[in-house]
Amino acid sequence: MKRLYGICLLCLLPVALWGQGLPLPGVRVEKKAEVMHRHDRPLNFGIKGGFTSSLFLVSRLALSNIGVKEVQNNYKLGYFGSLFMRINFKRHFLQPEVSYTINRCDITFVKPDAEGVTPGTASIISSIHSIDVPVIYGYNIIKEGPYGMAIFGGPKLLYIRNSKSKVTFDNFDRPDIKEELNPLNLSMTLGVAVTISRIFFDFRYDIGLHNISKQITYDAPAATDYRPIPSDELRFNRRENVLSFSLGVFF
Repeated sequence: MKRLYGICLLCLLPVALWGQGLPLPGVRVEKKAEVMHRHDRPLNFGIKGGFTSSLFLVSRLALSNIGVKEVQNNYKLGYFGSLFMRINFKRHFLQPEVSYTINRCDITFVKPDAEGVTPGTASIISSIHSIDVPVIYGYNIIKEGPYGMAIFGGPKLLYIRNSKSKVTFDNFDRPDIKEELNPLNLSMTLGVAVTISRIFFDFRYDIGLHNISKQITYDAPAATDYRPIPSDELRFNRRENVLSFSLGVFF
């Protein structure tokens, strides 16, 4: 009999355990909700801000029609703030942005040996204010839970505010030199972003596609013994490449 009771208990134990997992009559069973993270939503908005470092690729710099061969870039930190919208579809996304940017960079060079040019070094100090509108396409290499890593690229349209921008020509043999920048410019953006829940870090490199300098003018001295030098003898063509780092948040 004892053996029979033992066998019955062993048979009833699995049934009892299985029954513990069943809901009681009249008790509401709540399903486990799926967690949707910010970067999983179909549409996101966000803000970001950060720092920039500009590099001027000088294709031509000439004084008195004599070209300058070696130009040194002196990096300075700039900064920017952005608003953006992200449209998500699976691992892909499209992200238009609007940014206000202040880029700063100095270049120095040794002046060429020419008539009317004082030996020594000269520098061009730039502080450029612009409104940037990049439209980037991205792909999430990693998109697991709250974590993500994406690569992206796309065109960027820049509107340079000449009224706010300032370019200073130091130690040039021309009085009152002024540079007018092209107001509309185009560049290409490449970068990588790392996302942790609502926070993301963004590293990108902007490649300037054309010359941003429109023209350079200066005033000739009033002295009668001085031969005025045409303004086209001072030429400066440059493209602006920018490395940036930003910290942002999704709403």
